[in-house]
Amino acid sequence: MLGLKLPTDPRWATIVEKNIEEILTDHAFCEIKASATAVSLIVTFPEYTDLVEAMAPLAQEEMDHFKQVHKLITKRGWVLGRDRKDHYVNQLVKFFPKGGSRTTQLVHRLLYAALIEARSCERFKILSENLQDEELANFFGSLMKSEAGHYTLFLKFARKYGNRKEVDKKWEELLKFEADIMKNLGTKETVHG
Repeated sequence: MLGLKLPTDPRWATIVEKNIEEILTDHAFCEIKASATAVSLIVTFPEYTDLVEAMAPLAQEEMDHFKQVHKLITKRGWVLGRDRKDHYVNQLVKFFPKGGSRTTQLVHRLLYAALIEARSCERFKILSENLQDEELANFFGSLMKSEAGHYTLFLKFARKYGNRKEVDKKWEELLKFEADIMKNLGTKETVHG
C-alpha cells in the first residue's frame, strides 16, 4: 500500500529498544514538525480552500500526538530532550528543484509530506510488531493508522492539484530517490534514522 521501494530492516526495532528515551524525543519533534507543515500549507496556500479545511484538523491531530508522546516521556521520569536534525528529511527535500509555479511548489511539498508520512507509518508498524514494551508497541500501532491516513491525504491532494500522470511519475521518482537515502539509514534510534 505504501509503495516504499526499500523496506526498513525489522532489526532496526532492536536499535530503538536500546534507547527508548531517544526515539520518544525524536518522535515528539516529528509530530511538532508535522503540525507545522500543515500550518505552513495553510499560510502559504490559503486559496486552496479544501486543503485549508483538511490541514487545520491535521495540525491539531499532530499536536495531540505530540502531547501523547510527551506524556509517555514524563510518565517514564524523563524530560523532553532537544530537537535533532532530521538527516532523512534534509536529504529528501533536495530531490525537487527550487522554484516553479505555485502549483508545482504545492505539489512538491505535498509529495514530500506524503512520503514522510508513509515512511513514518512503516516505521511505526515495525515498532508495533517488534518492541517488547507492550505499552509502546500498542501506542505505535495506533499511530500507524493515523500516519497511513495522512500519507493518502497528502498524495490525494498532490494528484488533485497537479497533472495526475506527471504527479504519479514524480512520485515514483521520489520513491526511488528515497530508497537510495534509506540505504544509509536504519542504524539510529530515530523515527527516520
